[in-house]
Amino acid sequence: MIDEHDEKLRALEAVLFAADEPLNQERIALVLDLPVEDIGALVEALAQAMADSALQVVQLAGGYQLATRARFAGYVQRLREPEPERLSAQALETLAIIAYLQPITRPEIDEIRGVNSTGSVNGLLEKGLAAIAGRKDAPGRPFLLVTTAHFLSTFGLNELSELPELSPVDADFREQLRELVGQPDEDAPDDEDAADDPGDAEDEPAAETDASD
Repeated sequence: MIDEHDEKLRALEAVLFAADEPLNQERIALVLDLPVEDIGALVEALAQAMADSALQVVQLAGGYQLATRARFAGYVQRLREPEPERLSAQALETLAIIAYLQPITRPEIDEIRGVNSTGSVNGLLEKGLAAIAGRKDAPGRPFLLVTTAHFLSTFGLNELSELPELSPVDADFREQLRELVGQPDEDAPDDEDAADDPGDAEDEPAAETDASD
C-alpha cells in the first residue's frame, strides 16, 4: 500500500512532467495541497528517487521542471524534426543587450547596434523571450524591455545572476553602454519614440527609421 509521502512524491513527478513551464514552490504546494515549507524536501526526495532515470529534476527560472539528462540529448534531438527554430544573429545580439542592460528601450538598443531593431524586438516578444515592463520617463515614453522566465528556462538559467561573466574589456564596454543609454536626450524631438506599435519591419539602419517604438 502506498503511504501518503509516496503518493505526494509520485504526484509531484506527475505535475512536473505535465507542466509547460517551471513550477515554483508556491504553485506546487497549491496543486499538491501541502505546506510550502514541505516542498523543498519533497523535490529533493524526488531528485534522489530519479537518480537512475533518464529524466532529472532541474531548477530553472525560480521553479522546478523535469528535463532529459545531458547524455540523452542526442536521442531527443533526433526526435525533433524539423529542428527547433533558431534565433538569427541579429535577434541574439538584441537579446544579449536586453539581458545585460535591462530594462532598456528599443531606441536605446538601436543606438547601441546602429540599426533599427524593430524586427528583432518583435520576434523576441512573439517568442516570449522578452517582455514589455512599462514605459521610460523620456520623450515619447518608449517601452522598457526586459527578459522573461521563458528566457531563463530556454538558456538553462535559474536567475539573471547566472548570466556568463563579462571579461574586463566587455565590462568596460557595458559601462560605456550604460552611460550612452542611461540619460534621456532632453533635446530629442518628442516624436522620436512616439509610436507605440513597433510593427514587423526587419532590422534596418537606425537613421532611416528612428521614429518607432
